[in-house]
Amino acid sequence: QLSLLHCAQRMFASQTEGELKVTQILKEKFPQATAIKVTDISGGCGAMYEIQIESEEFKEKRTVQQHQMVNQ
Repeated sequence: QLSLLHCAQRMFASQTEGELKVTQILKEKFPQATAIKVTDISGGCGAMYEIQIESEEFKEKRTVQQHQMVNQ
């Protein structure tokens, strides 16, 4: 029950410091992006993030190329 409560609280909480930092870096790297969403999926410790970016820069690029662009 505790983890369910934590998940519910996390859904309505504002972004963590790590999420904000990664979002800012991605906004600088992809200034033409129309949407950037960063979610800490490691329980709040910052070990793993789910990242969603919508940008023309990814058009006609293979998935592996898109991942390389983000990881750089």
